[in-house]
Amino acid sequence: MIKKLIFAMTFLMALSVFGQKKNDKDAVTDAAEKLRLAMISGEKSALESLILPELTYGHSSGNIQNAKEFVETLVTKKSDFLTIDITNQNIQIVGNTAILRHHLYATTADLGKDPGEVSLDIILVWTKVKKDWKLLARQAVKSGK
Repeated sequence: MIKKLIFAMTFLMALSVFGQKKNDKDAVTDAAEKLRLAMISGEKSALESLILPELTYGHSSGNIQNAKEFVETLVTKKSDFLTIDITNQNIQIVGNTAILRHHLYATTADLGKDPGEVSLDIILVWTKVKKDWKLLARQAVKSGK
């Protein structure tokens, strides 16, 4: 009887942990999609709602921005995404941290520059704050894809 009870409790705990990770993965996926849309729109409040003040945002050029610089660049259209397509997304949850990797292909119309295209491999680090996932870090590298 005790063995059955222990097995049942272990099984229920495993289901709970699996379910929580799945829910967290869904929530991170949703947050990443909101970020994609906010980067296209350049809407300040949407961008600010998804990031932490401690954000470090690394570009493939080696340029690193803080949260304020990241938002300002998109709001002023210094960096202007017309489209952003995400593929090969993979999310790993470790406690209250999510590591998201994906490939980004985008068309751009940056202020003062000719229209362009970017193909990047990206890692995003999200952290759970209460029930919301917020972007803490991002780094991009140029991709040949």
